[in-house]
Amino acid sequence: MTQAHAGQKAGQRGSLYVVATPIGNLKDITLRAIDVLAAVDRVAAEDTRITAGLMAHLGLAKPIFSVHEHNEQAGARKIVEALKQGESVALVTDAGTPGVSDPGARVVAAVRAAGLRVVPVPGPSALTAAWSVAGLSDPHLLWYGFLPAKTAARRSLLTSLKGLPYALAFYESPHRIAATLADFATLFEPERTLVVARELTKLFEEIHVCSVAEGLAWLKQDPQRSRGEFVLIVSGAAAQVADEGEARRVLGILLQELPASQAARLAAQITGMTRKALYALALELQVR
Repeated sequence: MTQAHAGQKAGQRGSLYVVATPIGNLKDITLRAIDVLAAVDRVAAEDTRITAGLMAHLGLAKPIFSVHEHNEQAGARKIVEALKQGESVALVTDAGTPGVSDPGARVVAAVRAAGLRVVPVPGPSALTAAWSVAGLSDPHLLWYGFLPAKTAARRSLLTSLKGLPYALAFYESPHRIAATLADFATLFEPERTLVVARELTKLFEEIHVCSVAEGLAWLKQDPQRSRGEFVLIVSGAAAQVADEGEARRVLGILLQELPASQAARLAAQITGMTRKALYALALELQVR
């Protein structure tokens, strides 16, 4: 299903507006978001108290009802019914963009399934804010969201991601940040770059860049650093083949015709492994 909204008036009847709200600094609210919140008939909020505070700050008064993780299906039905009655509804979460590690996806899916209009109102996002100041040269970013809470599941997940040649981005909570950074140091190559973005756009915003091996020590230097919400970005793994057996096979063929240094150089181009590692392997094969 496709739809077009360019230039449409805010608060159009029968429309769901998915509205991004500030992740900290209230001045980050967009002019369009203000227009939409002022024009809609009702606001569906993850936490009505937080949204009521934002609306009061903006000088707006609208009926606000609760749609959060534990009632999202029922909330989706309520929103669909309101839209069918010709109302317009804004969907917001506590902070940032709905549906991005926050409730919202089920609501959007239900509204689309009902053949009704969904309009994105983009704005603040902790992920894009952190990535914009990470300073990493990786051309691609893989965003995972929140890691598993249980240690075994978290370590298993990180192990499955560690070899990917993409920067990896995660959200993390204050009570698990130390354990997660410890897992990074254990499972990732120590020289990989770690970006820790804490309390973005808020009073105690902090952005620290170090190696994966240094992350936990930095955190423990100051108890205040464990407070707040975190975005963690780890630089991508160096390109390499997962199967060393294939590298040995390629080198074995090349060494029949070439010296070790040339064989390692060509094998690096073929397999993606580093020339240094392949040269060491070539020497090992020659000894045999």
